[in-house]
Amino acid sequence: MKSRIKVLVVDDSLLFRTFISKGISTDPALEVVATANDPFDARDKIIRYNPDVMVCDVEMPRMNGIEFLRRLLPQHPLPVVIVSAVSQAVFEAMSVGAVDFMTKPDMSALGRIEPFVEELIQKIHIAAKATVVSSAITVIEPVPHSERMSTDKKLIAIGASTGGTEAIYNLLKLMDPQRYPGLVIVQHIPPVFSTMFAERLNRFTAWMVKEAETGDIIEPGKVLMAPGDRHIRIRKFGSGYKVVCSQGEKVSGHCPSVDVLFESVAKEAGKEALGVILTGMGYDGARGMLAMRRKGARTIGQNEESSVVYGMPRAAYELGAVEKQAALQNIPRLINAML
Repeated sequence: MKSRIKVLVVDDSLLFRTFISKGISTDPALEVVATANDPFDARDKIIRYNPDVMVCDVEMPRMNGIEFLRRLLPQHPLPVVIVSAVSQAVFEAMSVGAVDFMTKPDMSALGRIEPFVEELIQKIHIAAKATVVSSAITVIEPVPHSERMSTDKKLIAIGASTGGTEAIYNLLKLMDPQRYPGLVIVQHIPPVFSTMFAERLNRFTAWMVKEAETGDIIEPGKVLMAPGDRHIRIRKFGSGYKVVCSQGEKVSGHCPSVDVLFESVAKEAGKEALGVILTGMGYDGARGMLAMRRKGARTIGQNEESSVVYGMPRAAYELGAVEKQAALQNIPRLINAML
């Protein structure tokens, strides 16, 4: 019989620790081996129980969750799912090695509790298979700046899921916006966080980044991020391209869907585009990237070693959609070569 996934729950609220523990325990494949009320208690429980996954809050007494992860993960590379209030702090937690995050539900809204528990259970299963990658440990050198290259490519389309927020951030830090065509990105992320993520990228990278709106033009130096509850497609606009955002049913399990973006890129841009598929669970983007490649677009997949979860890149690679694979830090140089 396959052993259960051992989970440690860390939160300063007894009510929330109990709620999460009971919710997780409804899945027979998961076992809550311990709970902790602060990082120091959690450290001792990690050593004692050797959990497979930790569910952790950011705001806690004695030491916040970000500092805790910064100190903990180099010694104990443990997959962590952050469950916290809506704030930029979750992205800081991701930057020091957390695998995924969720927003704490409104405990008075009964209709939101069951979906929260179901999603948390799913994220724990994904985290248990994830590779812990800490940018605080990995040093990546940027591609040297130079003049804008001459290329027939008008846009770069990027898709990502679990582990993608930090992968996208690192990718943009490595890329000089003056050298590349405009970027359109789908990251699986809740609506409020998609806005915050775009603002974070705009603030901390050299790119002009915004959450996309219908009619936005794709142009060099600009990144358009899909809203967290909207599909994003591209449309021909004169000699260039613009984006269209729309509500819709989930495609390949997601809204926004990477497949929706990539299929529109294949249809509208063809060989004038380049596609990149990054870390993430599942198969979203594989079919769309294959359509892009068949229409003459160049395609790149993140390799297994540098992916937090080698799911989406693997699915695309096995389908024959990925022209070349590379470690995250080498993708900008590969893009340069393809451009």
